Amino acid sequence: MKMKKVGFLGAGNMAGALIKGILGSGVYSASDLWVTDAFAEQRRRIRRHYGVAAAPDNRELVRGSQIVVLAVKPQVLAAVLDEVRSVATNRQLFVSIAAGVPLTRIEERLGGKRLVRVMPNTPALLGKGMSVLVKGAKATAADLRAAMRIFRGVGDALAVDEESALDPVTGLSGSGPAYVYRFAEALIEAGTRQGLSPAVASRLVFQTIDGAAAMLLGTGMSPKELREMVSSPGGTTLAGLAALDRAGFAAAVDAAVSTATRRSRELGAG
Repeated sequence: MKMKKVGFLGAGNMAGALIKGILGSGVYSASDLWVTDAFAEQRRRIRRHYGVAAAPDNRELVRGSQIVVLAVKPQVLAAVLDEVRSVATNRQLFVSIAAGVPLTRIEERLGGKRLVRVMPNTPALLGKGMSVLVKGAKATAADLRAAMRIFRGVGDALAVDEESALDPVTGLSGSGPAYVYRFAEALIEAGTRQGLSPAVASRLVFQTIDGAAAMLLGTGMSPKELREMVSSPGGTTLAGLAALDRAGFAAAVDAAVSTATRRSRELGAG
């Protein structure tokens, strides 16, 4: 059997986003990829959307893949690893996107194979993700580069030297989209209380967030510089920012990030 370049254990939303990104970036072709999933409908969806083959089972996928992406839910990962351990070899690179599952726990289940752990976030579903990678004890610099090519297909990606950094990464960029969504909800609610319709308020908020993100990414200016640029003395923006400060906005954001970081550490220790 000809080896596939990349196999996905799990064919859920994130696996689908990665496959879309891989194909769109030209890193690999559809014939280089295949998937398995416990749910037949997930396998059919991936095949229908991307023309990617489905492996007969998890063991066959691992046996026939150069890179194996562990894209199953964290709560079933241990069972899946136990199932495929006997067919895992040192010729394969394993890439885990299971949140809260540390390198050592996966390496032990796989018998010390080459492994890269990744913390992506959900905007990867639209090619706008932020992924942070760290390599395990047996993984090489070439392994890290191979994994980086996959995740740069769905947004930006960077590597860190220490796995402990993935806890604050989880608290910041992993959970961060939800903080932005909650901020968007609050802005919409505030706009409706001032007399705007929910439809108008939503449109204003979504475009404002999109435009502000474009300014952050495209101007080369810092958040502080951009904030000061639009904060005229005695004006409306400065008055609104002062109200945010009085309400403890920065402290609330810090509490969210630190709490999510701590929870990530707890999950990893468990």
